[in-house]
Amino acid sequence: MKDVLLIADLHGQFGKIDSFLELSPEAVFIAGDITNMGPVDAVDDVLSRIDVPCFAVPGNCDPREILDTLEHSDTVCMHGSSMNLGKMTIVGVGGSNPTPFGTPFEMTDKQIDDVLNGAIKKMEKSVHNVLLCHAPPYETLDKPAGEHVGSQSIRRHMKSFDLVCCAHIHEARGVMEIDGVKVVNPGPAMDGHCAMLHFGTDARDIKIELLTV
Repeated sequence: MKDVLLIADLHGQFGKIDSFLELSPEAVFIAGDITNMGPVDAVDDVLSRIDVPCFAVPGNCDPREILDTLEHSDTVCMHGSSMNLGKMTIVGVGGSNPTPFGTPFEMTDKQIDDVLNGAIKKMEKSVHNVLLCHAPPYETLDKPAGEHVGSQSIRRHMKSFDLVCCAHIHEARGVMEIDGVKVVNPGPAMDGHCAMLHFGTDARDIKIELLTV
């Protein structure tokens, strides 16, 4: 896979899916908040419209039963999992660290740490090593207002990856690089925002395009 579409924060608004797919990706990453506190009933129908390999984690606004929905769909649920795809390895963690809003899929940083430790232990390092998460790393695309709200655990584990695909903070759409690790928040897909990830032949040869359809 060389060209991957990254979307997140759909919040139950699926009208742009076909427009995203017109970008002709070879695969799709979904970084959570597929629904807006549920329901999960429509998710399988939406995911079935994606005709290329799709890998997803839930977001904090997704009910926990979305894990079962993802497991029984054609989409690969990456929460707590690691998968080697030749020149790419993907590790996933969904949900978010605690928010002031008591959303359905929140975890303590210790719980996030446990999920990541388990997945990283099974990880086979490859040319491109990608973390697909909903919450951003602490102090990285994580400032909706005056303070940083990202996950300390994700920040600690960043060094294991070349690219971190996150979401959660709608206002923090962008790309950063921290200690050689690229971090991208594609912006909310409900507003037509996405990113195309272009993976080259060599390690860390990853180009990121922020797009709006």
